[in-house]
Amino acid sequence: MINNISFPNLGLDFSINRAAFSIGNVNIYWYGLIIALGMIIALAYGIREFKRCGLKQDDLLNMFLICVPVAIICARLYYVIFSFDQYRDNLLSIFDIRNGGIAVYGSLIGAGIVVLVYCLKKKINLGAVLDILAVGFLIGQAVGRWGNFVNGEAFGTATTLPWAMTIASDGVTYAESVHPTFLYESLWDLAGVIILLVYRKHKGFNGEIFLGYILWYGIGRFWIEGLRTDSLYLGPLRISQVVALMSVFLGLAGIAAGRFLKHKNIKISVGKPKGTEKSSLEEPKDDNDDIDE
Repeated sequence: MINNISFPNLGLDFSINRAAFSIGNVNIYWYGLIIALGMIIALAYGIREFKRCGLKQDDLLNMFLICVPVAIICARLYYVIFSFDQYRDNLLSIFDIRNGGIAVYGSLIGAGIVVLVYCLKKKINLGAVLDILAVGFLIGQAVGRWGNFVNGEAFGTATTLPWAMTIASDGVTYAESVHPTFLYESLWDLAGVIILLVYRKHKGFNGEIFLGYILWYGIGRFWIEGLRTDSLYLGPLRISQVVALMSVFLGLAGIAAGRFLKHKNIKISVGKPKGTEKSSLEEPKDDNDDIDE
């Protein structure tokens, strides 16, 4: 399938084959390769940060190997649950993700559960781990959104802005002069990476960067989702906007609570080895000591 994606006002025109190459009769799609690239870059960042913070890199690799399949399954389940009418008459199609149908919030929920269980079981500082993974998630999301560009999907409503995008597939135009919402989210995520990397030098407690992540991503996703034409709905509500709004409130409440507890010197420990006295809310001593262990 050939997608012709153009930005007429900018004089840009791209003709993209969704399949990067084939192995026998199996097509390997650009979408999957771009998602994999985002994961690899995020993993490389995480490995460096785990070493810098004195955490075991093997733990990150273990979590990564578990998170990837769980995140894919949860991303698919999330999408299927809120669009079940598409699969009601052919339940086996639920297992066919080659035609799309995954949701980023589902993957984040799945990955979050894995990280929580792993850190509690291994008695690893959960807040410190989440702070590292939050930036990694945003890196992966910023890169991964370009998979939507290749697929000619995740676009918005019509617009007269100079960067309006037109999409045709096999010669048939199905989106003309629309918002390139994939690009909006990629740039929003990239800006979030920069902001969180700067802000982490001033964080008051472990877990604050993660809370900043869900706050930042929630704000952007709420706005961008309102422009999209392919949202999942629950009645009259866009599911992603509801979740985004909840993320914003959770992020704000969590940061406020953490700062308050820090100010009151109330110590809370999550995922700490027994017998340690330092709190996961303690501020790192310097940039090379981001955890309390």
